[in-house]
This record gives sequence, structure tokens and C-alpha cells, in this order.
Amino acid sequence: MRHVGSAESAGGRLGAVLAAPRSGVVPLGPSGPWLAATPAAARRVLTDPAVFDFPGDVTRSGDLSGSRGDTRSGHVTFPPLTPDQVAAGVETFAREWEAAVAAHVRELPGEPYDAMVLLRRPVARSTTAAVLPSVDARSRDEVADLVLAWIDALAPVIAARRPPRRWSRARRAEHRARLALEDVLAAAPGPGHPPELTATLLAAGVQVPIAAGAWLLAWLGGDPCRTVDPVHAVWETLRLTPPTWITARVTTTAVDLDGVAIPSGAVVMVSPLLLGRLETLVPGDPAGLAGFDPDRWRTADQRPGAWLPFGAGPHACPGRTLGLAQLVRLAQWAGTHVITLSEHVGIDQSRGIRPSPCRFTVAPREGGP
Repeated sequence: MRHVGSAESAGGRLGAVLAAPRSGVVPLGPSGPWLAATPAAARRVLTDPAVFDFPGDVTRSGDLSGSRGDTRSGHVTFPPLTPDQVAAGVETFAREWEAAVAAHVRELPGEPYDAMVLLRRPVARSTTAAVLPSVDARSRDEVADLVLAWIDALAPVIAARRPPRRWSRARRAEHRARLALEDVLAAAPGPGHPPELTATLLAAGVQVPIAAGAWLLAWLGGDPCRTVDPVHAVWETLRLTPPTWITARVTTTAVDLDGVAIPSGAVVMVSPLLLGRLETLVPGDPAGLAGFDPDRWRTADQRPGAWLPFGAGPHACPGRTLGLAQLVRLAQWAGTHVITLSEHVGIDQSRGIRPSPCRFTVAPREGGP
């Protein structure tokens, strides 16, 4: 049976964060950054933007989930999507997902599905339909393609070991892709925000659910004979492998955080992935917290989401409801099929965390879910 790689065994920053003490505020180096490793400290970092501000360059941090940065202006926050917007987005996702699966069968018969490829258009068009309900379908599809192009152009900027120079090829390509998207948004009826802000909202609403959906399929494919509650499977996926597994803030003044003195201008990190390993937040045998077990949420007193996979405070993810609905719809589809991984799934840390690769085969499930 093929398996999903364990985050606990990963190296790099991911391994360093998971190896840190899971209490208090932990320095990850002699002069930082600091890691808020308890729910109370993490929540304060995320809910006090006057003291813990966004980093200045979201194209380097890769954190497109908030609403400030060099592609954003002022203390603007996006309101949550309305139920009608979410419904439109989920309807679009279901239709586009079925179309993507059918196209794969038609164009690549017998070849395994690639989750990170297959999810691109369904998620992009779903998110665009929800965020831009007044835009006609053809224009929305154009916007969705431009969002994907910007995300692709951002990839080498985010993944670079050192920040690319302003006029480097990678920076110029990202700049062109972003302006192309903003130009189309400027001419379209939007949510009332400047096009650069809408572009960031769309990118976050596309980049993160693609990775989350791929992780969901990876975990389900690791145990193809098992049937699970779709909602519980989604929450367990977001606990074990939240795509935005770490987010950073910069202190605007010297601050005492949980008894630790942190200077002004310091980087403080919050990791939903680390918080999702805390015994106080997750039910079940503590020895099994690194394993995929959706059933742990059936009768537990702990509530799913306490590890803050969507952030918290004024800059919490405005697309949370849509993202959850997309993932539940995907899990429902998976429940009517036997998903089997074609190869071992590793962890790509270059942009958040993504399954790499995530290829699988599909067969009808006898007797339904």
C-alpha cells in the first residue's frame, strides 16, 4: 500500500518547527524568529494586528491569506462570503470537477490522475464564481486562468533561497502576471475593492484549496478500503497537513508574549500544523496524533478547527466557508469511488506544504459510500 509522507520526518523549516517544544513561546534561533507554540499565544499574535503586523512582502512569504502587504494597501479586510456566493462557488466546483475528471479519462486513458493538476481549474473557477458573482461566465473563466498564471509566476519568487532582485527574470514575470490580472479586474464589476486587493483574495482562494484538496485525496488514497465521514475527513486533513502550515507576523513594538520579551521588528510565527499536534486540542490516543483518523472527531468534546487552520482575528481567511464546502464536496465524490495512490506521496515545502507527487487511480465503490 502506498503511503503519505509524515510531516514529523520532514527536514527544513517544517522539521524544525515540529521538533520545537510545544509550550510557551520558543526561539528558533539566537535572535529569532519566535514560535507561538500555545493556543493562547498564537491567538494573541493573530488577533492583535496593532502589535503583530503582516510582513511587508507577501510574494516572498507566500502567505496570501491575509489582507495586507506590498500588493495591498491600508488596513483593508474582506468580509466573509455570503451563503449565495458560497453556493455558487460549490455548484461551479462540482461541475468543473466532473468535467476535469471526464477530460482526463478522454485525453489520458489509463494514466493516473494528478491531484495538483486536476484541481487547478475547478478550484480557480469555483473561487472566481464566488468572489465575482456579477461578472459573466466567460470573463470569470478568463480571470480564473489569469489567477492561475499569477500563482505560477509567484512560485519561483517564493521558492527562491534568496529574494530575487527587483528586475530579475522571476520578478519581472511575476509583475507582468499580476498586472495582467489586475487590468482585467479593473474593468470588471468586482467586490468593491481595488483590483490589487481582489487579485490577492482570489490567489489565496485558489492556491490554498488546491493544495488542501490534493492532501485530502492523498490521505483518502492511502487507505482506499476505508469509508469515512466527508466532513470529518476534511477536518482531519486540515489538522495533519494545513497548506498554510505557518504564518508570520512582525512586531511593531517591543512586546511581552507569554512571559517572553520580544523586540520590535521581530518575526513571530504561528503554525496550525504544530497546534494540530497538541493533546489539549485533538482527541484520541496521544501516540496516534500523527496519523490520519477522521473518526477521532465523531464523539470528541474538542472542536475541529481549534488549531486555527484559517487563522483568527480581523485577518482570518474570508473564504473559509467556501474552502470547507469545496473540500467536503470533493470528499463526497471520493466516497463514491475507491481512490488508490499510485506512488508514495512526499512533502513539497517550497510554497506552503503540498503533496508531491499526488497521483492516484479511481474505481467505482461497490455499494456506494
